[in-house]
Amino acid sequence: MPAPGMHSGVATDEALNLSMSASAVPLFEAVCEFIANEVDPITEEFYALGEGRSDRWSFADGQLELLDGVKAKARAAGLWNFFLPDAETGEGLSNLDYAYIAAELGKSPLAPECLNCSAPDTGNMEVLERVGTAEQKDRWLKPLLDGQIRSAFAMTEPDVASSDARNVATSAVLDGDEWLINGEKFYISGAGDPRCEIMIVMVRTSPDGQPHQQQSQILVPMNTPGVEIVGAMQVFGQDDAPHGHMHLRFTDVRVPASNMLLGEGRGFEISQLRLGPGRIHHCMRSIGAAEKALELMVRRGLNREAFGRPLARLGKNTEVIAKARIEIESMRLMVLRAARAMDLTGNAEARIWVSAVKAMVPERVCAIIDEAIQVHGAAGISQWTPLAGMYAAQRTLRLADGPDEVHWHVVGRAELTRYEDDHSPAVPPASERGGVFSGP
Repeated sequence: MPAPGMHSGVATDEALNLSMSASAVPLFEAVCEFIANEVDPITEEFYALGEGRSDRWSFADGQLELLDGVKAKARAAGLWNFFLPDAETGEGLSNLDYAYIAAELGKSPLAPECLNCSAPDTGNMEVLERVGTAEQKDRWLKPLLDGQIRSAFAMTEPDVASSDARNVATSAVLDGDEWLINGEKFYISGAGDPRCEIMIVMVRTSPDGQPHQQQSQILVPMNTPGVEIVGAMQVFGQDDAPHGHMHLRFTDVRVPASNMLLGEGRGFEISQLRLGPGRIHHCMRSIGAAEKALELMVRRGLNREAFGRPLARLGKNTEVIAKARIEIESMRLMVLRAARAMDLTGNAEARIWVSAVKAMVPERVCAIIDEAIQVHGAAGISQWTPLAGMYAAQRTLRLADGPDEVHWHVVGRAELTRYEDDHSPAVPPASERGGVFSGP
C-alpha cells in the first residue's frame, strides 16, 4: 500500500468540505463592499499623485494621506489583520476562510495594504506573533499590527543559490551581548519604503552545526549603523519605487543579543512558520489577479472589433477565454484544498499541498495574464492597463519563496516516496506474462 502524500487514500467529507464558514460570510461580503466603495475609487488618484515625484523613494504629497484615510476606515470597520488564524491579534479566520478573502484582495493593488494584509508584513507579523518575546512584540509587532510601519524579510543573497537556505552566507557572530552581522542580501522587497523600519534577517550563526541548525533569524532595524542600501534591483526594467526590491550590505552591523528570534540555530524552524502561510497567501491573491486579468480580457474582447467582429469572437479567442475560466476554477479548488489541509493537519503536514499550489498557480496565472495582454494588443504592455505590472508581479512570484523547481521537486519526491517500499513490479516478469493485454 503506497504511503500517503497529497493523496491520503481516503476522500472524507471533512477534507473535501471547501465551503466558507457561515460565520465568515458577512465578513467576506463586507470586504467586497469596502474594496468597491473605498479602495477602488482612490486607486487611480493614488498612483497619479505619485507620478513625476522628485524623490522616487518617497511618497508624493497627498499619497499617504489618501492611503491612511482608507486604512483608518478599514480598521474602524473591523476589516483588519485577517491573516492570523486563531490568534487574538487577528480576525481568527481559518486558512480556508481567509483564502476567499485574499482572492478578493488580489484583485486590487492597494486592497492588501488598506486592510493591513500586505506581504512581507503578514509573514513577519505571524513570526513575531508566534515566537517573538514580549519585548519584541511590544517594539515591533504592535506598530505592524496597527499599520503604522512596514517591514522586510532579508534572506536572498547575490552570491549563493538561496533557494537552498543552507547556502546562506551572511554571518552573525556573538560579540559580548551583541550580534555582529556581515554580508549581502538582494531583492529584499519593501526595504525601499520610507516606512520600513524593521527587517527579519536570515543569517548563519553556527557554521559547524548540523545543516538545518546553522541558520538563525535576527531582528535588524533599518536605521542600524552599517546597514547600507546599495541600490534597487529592477524587475523587468522597473524599480517598483518606493516599495522596491533592494540590494543591501551589512558591514559590522551590531544588534543586541535579545534581537535573536526563538533561539540560535532555529532559523529553519521559523521559516516553516512563515513560508507555508506566506506561500499560500501569495497564491490566494494570485487567484484574484487571474480573475482581474480575465475580466479585462473579456471586456476588451467584447468592446473591440476587427474584421467586422468583436475580438472575443475571432479565431481562438473564445477558447482562450474558456480555458482561462477553467484554469481559474481549477486553481481555486487547489488553493482551497491546500488551505483546508493546513487547517486540518497543520502547516508542516500540509507542506506538499502548499508546494503544489505554489508551483502551479503563479505559472498558470502568468499564462492567463499573457493571453489578456495579447487580446489588448500593444495597449496590453502599456501604462494604459495594469496588465504589464500584473505580469511582472506574477512572474516574480515564480521565484519568490522558492522557485518553481523546488516546489515541483517537493511534490514529485513525495509521490515517489509513496511507492519506494512497494516492490510490486509495474509489469509482470516475462515468465508470468500471458498473451496480448485484453483489458480489465
